[in-house]
Amino acid sequence: MFQAAQSTANSLVVDGARVEMIERGSGPPLLFLHAENGIEAAAAAIEELAKTAHVIAPTHPGFGRSELPKGMRTVDDLSYFYLDLCDQLDLSGLTVVGVSFGAWLAAEIAVKSTARLSRLVMANAVGIKVGDRETRDIADIFALTEPEYLDIAYCDPNVGRRDYKALPDAEVLAAARNREATARFAWSPYFHNPRLKSRLHRIRIPALFLWGTHDRMLSEAYGRAYCAMVPGARFEPIERAGHFPHQEQPKVFAERVLAFIGGK
Repeated sequence: MFQAAQSTANSLVVDGARVEMIERGSGPPLLFLHAENGIEAAAAAIEELAKTAHVIAPTHPGFGRSELPKGMRTVDDLSYFYLDLCDQLDLSGLTVVGVSFGAWLAAEIAVKSTARLSRLVMANAVGIKVGDRETRDIADIFALTEPEYLDIAYCDPNVGRRDYKALPDAEVLAAARNREATARFAWSPYFHNPRLKSRLHRIRIPALFLWGTHDRMLSEAYGRAYCAMVPGARFEPIERAGHFPHQEQPKVFAERVLAFIGGK
């Protein structure tokens, strides 16, 4: 059995690809799957979660400074990578927590196998098409300027604002790779898998949907419709947060996740 650790592991090789991985805390195991804006935005939430849980937080293949295996092109591919990671680390009784792109990835994992999973948390999840073919469910972030994007993605746009000219080169490169990888995995079909919706009934573990109420990339109606497709799933709004509630409200986010793990 993979043992809890107090320190940070720099990297892990899975299926021949080296990925960065943060490991924090002790307690029940928790796999954190970051959003499209990268692992850096999740730092505060990870620290809060690690006060009670053993948090394993990889940087997805192709994002940040993690390697991209040859031939990996879809979120479906990523989900099998993470199933192999869970096998390699011999994780069990695992809570999987994903935000936005990471929540889509969490759903793709859970519809394939929940053998190692105990609970699922999805925050401002993408991954399915709710409306008809003429309705845009998810704002086209690639068609927006940076200020326009920050305005719809955050309750407080200043939280997401970064001065790239002042950042170290390594952080700028990681941010560029995050955007490149997001386009690679989510460009077409745009931020969803047409097959996922019909598979959500296979998720037969307790599931929680968290939702930043100021999200204008997605509507709350989209989130509630998504939640209704997962048997028994619960929906909880988070105020004063947009598309990335873990970043804008890390303490509240962690409290909700940890309460769910504790059966509350």
